Amino acid sequence: MRGRQSLRRRRPLLRRQPLRGRRALRGGQSLRGRRALRGGKSVRGRRALRRRQSLCRRCALRRRQPLRGRSAMSAGGDLFQAAREAQFCERILAKSGENVLRATLTDAASVDAWSHYPPGDVFDPESGAQWYYHCHVPSVDGEHGHFHCFVRPQGAQGPVHHLVAVGVDAFGKLHRLFTVNRWVVGDTFLDADGTIPLLQRFDMQMARPSYLVNRWLTAILRLYETEIAELVRERDRVLAAHPSGSAVLDDRALEVTSSLAVDLAARTRVLEAATAG
Repeated sequence: MRGRQSLRRRRPLLRRQPLRGRRALRGGQSLRGRRALRGGKSVRGRRALRRRQSLCRRCALRRRQPLRGRSAMSAGGDLFQAAREAQFCERILAKSGENVLRATLTDAASVDAWSHYPPGDVFDPESGAQWYYHCHVPSVDGEHGHFHCFVRPQGAQGPVHHLVAVGVDAFGKLHRLFTVNRWVVGDTFLDADGTIPLLQRFDMQMARPSYLVNRWLTAILRLYETEIAELVRERDRVLAAHPSGSAVLDDRALEVTSSLAVDLAARTRVLEAATAG
């Protein structure tokens, strides 16, 4: 009797066990060969899920990594990355009711022509990059003002060299790129051979006045590096051909030495199509 009672007690326990070959899952869901996944999605084994998780981690990492010098730029796909970073900065600013221009002037009580914003300029001690914003009155061809971009390759106490000016409209949208004569910014003049290699040094990683503005400027100089290099060469040709001769760098009759109208959205579409193709 004891043996039979013992067997009877065991049988109900066996009936309560729902898992046979690991087929049953919580809530009555079945898992055959571990194919079922939450939400009704299926994978074979766990390899597909792991691959997806790995890709997601890589994509997130790439989004977090900002453009840094020439190491981040190499081919057409990298130009597209620069365009996307510039537009990303604009989108995040827009979500907060801001734009590149408003974020630059956020601490200014008033905006006066020729004054530098922010006061004291913005300088990155690691890269030697420097910039300031100012505007003219009246505005030129819809341009509110421009960012003058420089590099100090020997640090804060070393000589400063002008690279390019980045013009924006009253809504902070990219308008044009241009170069200027030496007297305009009072820099230590370098010809094209000395200036063009410095373009890759312009890398702003500073919180003031806005990290997004600093990354936007960096992305613009990366995206248009080839065009800026040609503007610098054109500057040298204009200076060489000017009748002032050796005094041309201080000739106030000559201010803008080369200029190029640019459209960030249009450039991004072209790069996106090229990348997709």
